Amino acid sequence: MRVVFKTHYNQDIKLAKHSGYVFWYACLLIAMIAAPFALNSGAIDAGWVVDELSLIMIYAVAGLGLMVLTGYTGMVSLGHAAFLAIGAYTNGFLMEQGVSFMVSFFVAGALSGIIGLLLAIPTMRMTGIYLSIATIAFAVIVESIIIHWSSVTGGNRGMPINAPDLFGYELWDPVEFYFLCLVVLILIVVLVANLMRSSTGRALVALRDSEVSAQSMGINIPYYKAVAFGLSAMITGFAGALYAHKITFLSVESFNFIESVRLLLMVVVGGLGSIHGAIFGAIFIGLLPVFLSLVRDFLPAGIANAPGLEPGLFGIILMLFILYEPMGIYGRWLKIKLYFAIFPLYRKATFKRQKTYLKTERMH
Repeated sequence: MRVVFKTHYNQDIKLAKHSGYVFWYACLLIAMIAAPFALNSGAIDAGWVVDELSLIMIYAVAGLGLMVLTGYTGMVSLGHAAFLAIGAYTNGFLMEQGVSFMVSFFVAGALSGIIGLLLAIPTMRMTGIYLSIATIAFAVIVESIIIHWSSVTGGNRGMPINAPDLFGYELWDPVEFYFLCLVVLILIVVLVANLMRSSTGRALVALRDSEVSAQSMGINIPYYKAVAFGLSAMITGFAGALYAHKITFLSVESFNFIESVRLLLMVVVGGLGSIHGAIFGAIFIGLLPVFLSLVRDFLPAGIANAPGLEPGLFGIILMLFILYEPMGIYGRWLKIKLYFAIFPLYRKATFKRQKTYLKTERMH
């Protein structure tokens, strides 16, 4: 079992808690860089695998955006696909006008963040199911704007997307786009990690745990809720800009309610309140359609061809994780690590879930 002796306060906010973090994340980074080249020498379809890995990284960026709002601040959004759409269509429209990808990418994120801040104004006093309903209504409004603002979005005709260009060089090769997604993911991970070890991040976590206690400590609740909405929308907008180039054609059906549920499922299944949870959730969501395509061959025709099979499976998985594994995949991984770290002293009651309440929350 590793014991970290702390001799300085800065050790509490270091990105790498100990040397093991540096070693294993360096190995992971090397593996991610080498993966496309290693796949090209194998017998499997390297192009398909690289495309899937790119999609997983885009979902991971979107998951990190939703994690800031739901996992760290405790504000549940069921309309986050709207910010994905805003980023995608903004990036696509600007590139149609001849704007470079480097500019359109950041404008897409900035516009999504501004709209997120505007959405926070009427919703900052909402919590629970009321906030969820408000975000669903916002997604419906965005969907209606996409359909009717055809001069910009293409309406029901859709919008074709060209390959991203970096300083005049177009990234048509899937491997080149893979590395673009990898760089963006690394930057967003570092951004979120630094956010959560700052005073702003600690304030967001305090809001999630207890708004009453946070307010009693002098935290400006409306301000930090607006910050959470803005940052979450901005990061999701960046993911939307990449997603536009991944699917190469935008249509309103790509950003429907099911896509919002998919994003929420990602952070819940991966593990709320952790960067690792967003990554694990993205891997799960990215591989789930592949699993479904394999399982369909063994299911009865009536079930395999049912139009609502995937949304129904999303709902079942979400319910099962909430009931039996509320800490998600990352939480299960932490339990496994602890089991081997303290074996044979591990007890079944170590992670027994108990209901605990702060006195400030006992309002009758």
